[in-house]
Amino acid sequence: MTDVSGIGSAGSLPPSVARVLRHFQSLGREEKMQALVAYSKRLEPVPERFRELDRAAFSVPECQTRVDVFPEFRDGKMHYYAELNVRQSPTIAAFLAILFSAINDQPPSTVLAIPDDFVRQMMEGIGLAGREVGLTAMLLRIKRYAQQAASAAA
Repeated sequence: MTDVSGIGSAGSLPPSVARVLRHFQSLGREEKMQALVAYSKRLEPVPERFRELDRAAFSVPECQTRVDVFPEFRDGKMHYYAELNVRQSPTIAAFLAILFSAINDQPPSTVLAIPDDFVRQMMEGIGLAGREVGLTAMLLRIKRYAQQAASAAA
């Protein structure tokens, strides 16, 4: 298990992200699975203003499941939405709901500070290694959107 103690010190995880990791690392396998099911129902719906966009530009092709991730940068903060079939892919929906709970309405720097092994850290011990490639691809896409927003704001 990765140690997330010492959060809040320079060079460490943003507090919102560390909180999520700490919570998941404190759970046993069964509790993690129950938490994933609960979180899968919390994914925020995609607003109408995104429905007219070309979805291909927002799709994450590395994921086995069709997932479209829509970024929004407003007033210096990021907000993400995702569209996917929650019934078909509750694990993906749960992961995104958990991640979004930590990064939505935060500056791009919060997103960019997420370690590249965040997926492994979060999913550790629940046997979802087969999903790690797609979940990591989603995280990298989300981080790329944050980098683009940060560059545009500079």
